[in-house]
Amino acid sequence: MATTTSITTTYAGEKAAGYISASLLSGSTLANDLITIKPNIKYKEVLKTGATSDDLVKNATCDFDATSTLTLAEKILQPEEFQVNLQLCKKDFRSDWDAAQMGISVHDNLPSSFVDFLLAHVADKVAQRIETNIWNGTNATAGQFDGFFNLLSADSTVSDISGQAVTSANVIEDMGKVVTAIDSKVYGSEDLLLYVSSNVAKAYVRALGGFGTSGLGAAGVNAQGSMWYQNGALTFEGIPVVTAKGMGDNTMVAARKSNLYFGTGLLNDTNEAKVIDMADLDGSQNVRVVLRFTAGIQVGFGSDVVLYHPTV
Repeated sequence: MATTTSITTTYAGEKAAGYISASLLSGSTLANDLITIKPNIKYKEVLKTGATSDDLVKNATCDFDATSTLTLAEKILQPEEFQVNLQLCKKDFRSDWDAAQMGISVHDNLPSSFVDFLLAHVADKVAQRIETNIWNGTNATAGQFDGFFNLLSADSTVSDISGQAVTSANVIEDMGKVVTAIDSKVYGSEDLLLYVSSNVAKAYVRALGGFGTSGLGAAGVNAQGSMWYQNGALTFEGIPVVTAKGMGDNTMVAARKSNLYFGTGLLNDTNEAKVIDMADLDGSQNVRVVLRFTAGIQVGFGSDVVLYHPTV
């Protein structure tokens, strides 16, 4: 008589952290450490923001003169709870997994356990969704939290620039508008980044290759045309340019990495990563995957951020 081995597995709380981490933190923005990650928020975290008066330093006297001011404010980073309920058929994945075990797969880093293999597959899909949520999510939509675009658009202290469809002909001029709008106290900060959508990054590379109106000439950087770019780091006027893959087209954000936050609770007791083999229950080849986790974002100082986006 043929035998079957149940692969039902449950990871909860801290034991689920590795799987939840793979699901949340492997998207482009978080994997490349482009914003500040708060990984162990149980419920919510208060982000203290403070600003001193311009006359903080004064001439020395013999007396204590408490006329300097410190204005305290706070932002709340409260990750929301999410879940993944997915049903997969084992036979759809078994051949890929078997190939990996025999060493003939093109993938050289697949997990050895079939359970891990399934969870890694689901984690990759979740990471893509989280990447989009971080920049372009809308809380009113199921399975999403408000992303940076929504938060920044609603913040009156953010420097807001009405943009246009970005092309190689206008990208350098419009990136210049963003840099010009950066507050003087933020400009020159070590962690200042220029976050751009994928289409803006492409337009910038083409412009530097001589296909724009930037004055580089037809041959572009070092007379190499588009061949100059080897998928390496980009900068604009000394500021690192990073592609935010979850950002909507024709969008740019100038901000310090330390001013943009992503929060989750990797050690939260409510976290769960579960694989349920349905063979023991209904005789099918189906496997159910359950993930439960928390995620959310917040901005520290809106006044330190520049947002460029098309006019709605």
